Amino acid sequence: MANEVVDHGRRRFLTATTAVVGGIGVVSAAVPFIKSWEPSARALAAGAPVTQSLKKIEPGQQIVVPWRSLPVFIVNRTPEQLAALPKQDDRLVDPKSDGTSSGQQPEYAQNETRSIKPQWLVMVGICTHLGCVPDYHGEMKPEPFDPNWAGGYYCPCHHSRYDIAGRVYKGVPAPKNMEIPKYHFIDDTTVQIGVGPKGEA
Repeated sequence: MANEVVDHGRRRFLTATTAVVGGIGVVSAAVPFIKSWEPSARALAAGAPVTQSLKKIEPGQQIVVPWRSLPVFIVNRTPEQLAALPKQDDRLVDPKSDGTSSGQQPEYAQNETRSIKPQWLVMVGICTHLGCVPDYHGEMKPEPFDPNWAGGYYCPCHHSRYDIAGRVYKGVPAPKNMEIPKYHFIDDTTVQIGVGPKGEA
């Protein structure tokens, strides 16, 4: 009717409610769409890069990150662990990672620390003998398998040993140093595994 009074308050309420419900619907539809941009579990297993924060890794601590269905060890090495590295050279098969282990790591890891930044070890945690996963023994103290232990890795399967840079000791079944994957630092506290510093995958 022409004389019907319009309830403006009710109209504003209905308009606002419709806008809110519509907004929720748009967000609900957008979340799965945006999620679809993330790599699937299959893509991650196939080798999609993995990004990892380093902020909570304490000195001397190791974390394990899955990449290409492989365990990647990330260790925040202590100054004491780093100082012990040169003292192990005479006991190692390939101390500079330039001989039998060539091809096991990128050029930027063919050094004593086998890393871009000495503090951080980023390494595929697979024994080069028969593919077992070595145990991390970071403490520098005598061990049953080595009275002069300076920190590193011991493989429980066949007793291969590696130092805190993943360099293999002489006289063990493993023939090579453990592999260093391609990786780079996005910033001081974030590493990306699977892509080298120059963007090579």
